[in-house]
Amino acid sequence: MAKNPNVIKEPVFDRVFYAVTFVILLLLLVVIMYPLWFVVMASLSDAQYVNNGTILLYPKGLTWLGYERTFANTKIWTGYGNTILYTVGGTVIGTFCTVVAGYVLSRDDLPGTGFIMKAFVFTMYFQGGTIPFYILINNLGLMNTRFLMIIVSCITVYNIILVRSFCASSLPRDLWEAASIDGCSNIRYVFQMVFPLSKAIIAVIALYIAVGYWNSYFWPMIFLSDASKLPLQNVLREILLVANMNTQDTGTDPVAAQRLQQMASVIKYSAIVVSTVPIICVYPFIQKYFVQGVMIGSLKG
Repeated sequence: MAKNPNVIKEPVFDRVFYAVTFVILLLLLVVIMYPLWFVVMASLSDAQYVNNGTILLYPKGLTWLGYERTFANTKIWTGYGNTILYTVGGTVIGTFCTVVAGYVLSRDDLPGTGFIMKAFVFTMYFQGGTIPFYILINNLGLMNTRFLMIIVSCITVYNIILVRSFCASSLPRDLWEAASIDGCSNIRYVFQMVFPLSKAIIAVIALYIAVGYWNSYFWPMIFLSDASKLPLQNVLREILLVANMNTQDTGTDPVAAQRLQQMASVIKYSAIVVSTVPIICVYPFIQKYFVQGVMIGSLKG
């Protein structure tokens, strides 16, 4: 069979480069994914195999005891509900405010844009600290409230900068001028033009905020005293602390102490899975927007 003269033969160096790159990326994938796989396998294995370090690729002594002990605590369902409330509420409010602020700061016709942006950036490097922030929250009467947990970290300067860069590079000024000639107001332009054209960056910001809220434990630990308002991470922390305390309250029975210590390890891995899987399941639905939103605005042609 005659060779097609129009086909360009790939240089040997390029093929070697692609092969080496593929191997390196494959190794990185294994290094990143194996710890996650190990946690899942350890959570499904018998405690003695977990503590002996014999778990590698598959569970040994398959058991659901770790999850049974975790879900047996009724507080975990309350924690799930609180976490979902804080995550959804904070993500919606934070994404909306961040996109609006980023768009406004991208407009060069806004008086004082430079000063406002410098003031925002200043707060990234210089902050009052935890104690003044605690005093402020207490004086505002927001202590031990769910509303505080929703708004406490919904807006960050870094996210505003991302949106500002996106709007400056992806939303041409001509679009606003054409809309304003047709009688479009600023508010209508934001809802009918900016939001639909900013799906990529909105997905990125929403994911950043949602992950931050889902994993948040420090502010609830500081500002919440009512156990019924604690999010999932703090509830799981209490479960682990109780499990570790029980291992120290077994008297003089070394066998019971060893068994409880083994169970504490299994409960730890089960708690990691319980707190991680739900937020991981969200990523595939916004993956196509995520990569695009991160890259847009990073390079200019």
